[in-house]
Amino acid sequence: MAKIEQRFGKSVFSLIWLGCALLGAMKTAPAQTVSEIVLHNFGRPTTGGLPYAGVIRDAAGNLYGTTASGGAANAGVVYKLDATGRESVLYTFTGGTDGGNPNAGVIRDAAGNLYGTTYGGASAGVVYKLDTGGNETVLYTFTGGASGAWPESGVIRDAAGDLYGTTSGGGTANAGMVYKLDAAGLETMLYSFTGGADGGYPYGGVIRDAAGNLYGTTAFGGTANAGVVYKLEPVAGGSGQWLETVLYSFTGAADGHQPIAGVIRDSVGNLYGTTYVGGTAGFGVVHKLDTAGQETVLYSFTGGPDGGYPYAGVIRDAAGNLYGTTYYYGTAGFGVVYKLDTAGLETVLYNFKGAPDGGYPYAGVILDRQPLRDYLP
Repeated sequence: MAKIEQRFGKSVFSLIWLGCALLGAMKTAPAQTVSEIVLHNFGRPTTGGLPYAGVIRDAAGNLYGTTASGGAANAGVVYKLDATGRESVLYTFTGGTDGGNPNAGVIRDAAGNLYGTTYGGASAGVVYKLDTGGNETVLYTFTGGASGAWPESGVIRDAAGDLYGTTSGGGTANAGMVYKLDAAGLETMLYSFTGGADGGYPYGGVIRDAAGNLYGTTAFGGTANAGVVYKLEPVAGGSGQWLETVLYSFTGAADGHQPIAGVIRDSVGNLYGTTYVGGTAGFGVVHKLDTAGQETVLYSFTGGPDGGYPYAGVIRDAAGNLYGTTYYYGTAGFGVVYKLDTAGLETVLYNFKGAPDGGYPYAGVILDRQPLRDYLP
């Protein structure tokens, strides 16, 4: 399966962005006046380039992320950016057995170790750990088939140290899979997609509820081959088997088409996400899925000043407002950062201009008052 970003046909401006703002129906508010601070430009090849994934933040305000290219071998890097904007390259991938070209970001444990995936390398990608001294350990190497291949998304981690993620290829039907990696490096295929009604080719990762159930999306498959939202739950009795339930199958019409990013979940179990295309104008939607499987389109992008083609998902604040980015459009055509309130009113917080402020954001945003939270890229 071709990588989604290869279809875009546009370059990506490589920088880290910080926007300062006062943090259904197509209802759009006027763009707010905000100030943008470019924290770092990836101007030298050795420091990395093409940061497709977003960043996470620690309690001291340091940011951590990856680039898909650059570094000594042009196979990407893991970096840290301190509060003054100074970048440190924590690890440079060689493109060999250590992996290469990470499309996903990283998560961080309480000891400061980082965990992530690479899309490529000498194999079909790896899961890696990076300690505080910059030493990489390959926790698992994907080889295709039942082991999985080409993880577009990163991982999440439970209290026992087990990691969970998806691969966009591999599995028994080569339509991608969901996996678990235990602390000893043993991989278990939790579910293998068929590419049919159950979904196929998950580009987004998974989230986990308090009961241990997993939730995610596939970009294709479903009843209309427009993607699905799914739930995975362990079968009772300790058999090790997992049951997939398709919570919603997109029709490719006004309800959306092709969810690239994963979902987030509120305290009562509602799920929120985006689709890259579809909607009333065809430029993607923000949607909500309630616990009964009822989908509500919270906003349908027009491809105008409000933005279009949201590659990234959303985050949610304590008041229920959603925040995200669109890959295209806005007033200059380079994408926007938006806020969607609980009434479905969209506010464009920032319009990218392409240079020198950047453009075409693949990743979403994080809130700076939530340190140590493991966001999905």
